[in-house]
Amino acid sequence: MTETTVNGKIVKGLGGLYTVRTVSEGTVRLFSCRAKGAFRHEDEKVTVGDEVVLRYDESAPEETAVIRGILPRKNILIRPPLANLDILFSVIAAARPAPVTETLDKLLAIAEHNGIEPVLIVTKSDCDPAAAEHYTALYRQAGFTVFPLSGAAGVGVEPLRAYIAEHVRGGRCAAFAGASGVGKSTLMNCLFPGLALATNAVSARIERGRHTTRHVELFPTTDTPDCGFLADTPGFSMLDFMRFDFLSLDDLFDAFRDFAPYRGACRYPDCTHTGEGAAECAIARAVRDGAIAPTRHESYKSLYRTLKIKKNTY
Repeated sequence: MTETTVNGKIVKGLGGLYTVRTVSEGTVRLFSCRAKGAFRHEDEKVTVGDEVVLRYDESAPEETAVIRGILPRKNILIRPPLANLDILFSVIAAARPAPVTETLDKLLAIAEHNGIEPVLIVTKSDCDPAAAEHYTALYRQAGFTVFPLSGAAGVGVEPLRAYIAEHVRGGRCAAFAGASGVGKSTLMNCLFPGLALATNAVSARIERGRHTTRHVELFPTTDTPDCGFLADTPGFSMLDFMRFDFLSLDDLFDAFRDFAPYRGACRYPDCTHTGEGAAECAIARAVRDGAIAPTRHESYKSLYRTLKIKKNTY
């Protein structure tokens, strides 16, 4: 028996079975394997996006390969469950389902906290051009890269395609995340027709889409060994900060990039930035002056209240 050890990336995980992509001397191989038994008795679990150590026998079927270890991570997200992300494409729809800015701001804050570059995509811009323009302007003012487009109509997709070609390569990984029905899978199919991801219509009664994506999977951006990866993730509409440790109260200010210019500018050093007193709080003053969007401040205050309760409870 000749055992070989090689590093690879987990590109799919389903029911305890993982697909690991390896590159050796310019040759790409995919192994379908399981993690070693010891992982079941440890807190650390393998996640899609993990760089892992794979061991296999050249003379045996590829299914006999075993994941023997996890290499150090850049970061890891809980929802969607992904490791080693470089870019998070946060997707909202201009209409049906209507955007919930607080949910979006939570997702952006999680990305910021984990050192992941958040990029906003406003889909279905042809359905409500005014709304698309509003959200595009709001988040560009906050300092984010924003792409308004229509995946179904193929309008405005080329600038996003060019961004992906430039920034998602050389092993870098990006994920698409957002509520069900906003058009993530439709957009990815438009960008990469070969994926043929399942899509479903939005319910006219509840204005939410069905969960057409059942698991997290990474797709190579090109067929070359040095490609980047895109992830399609199950849709979700709620981020429970009480249940999950996305970030702490002490981390909150730094998770809002549009607040950064006003650090230390408040009258009182212990300012929580949750009041309306513009004379004392630099953030409140910036909201009054139009430099920070009121919805961004409301999202911050909502998260502050939740994280303060959590801190006092636990």
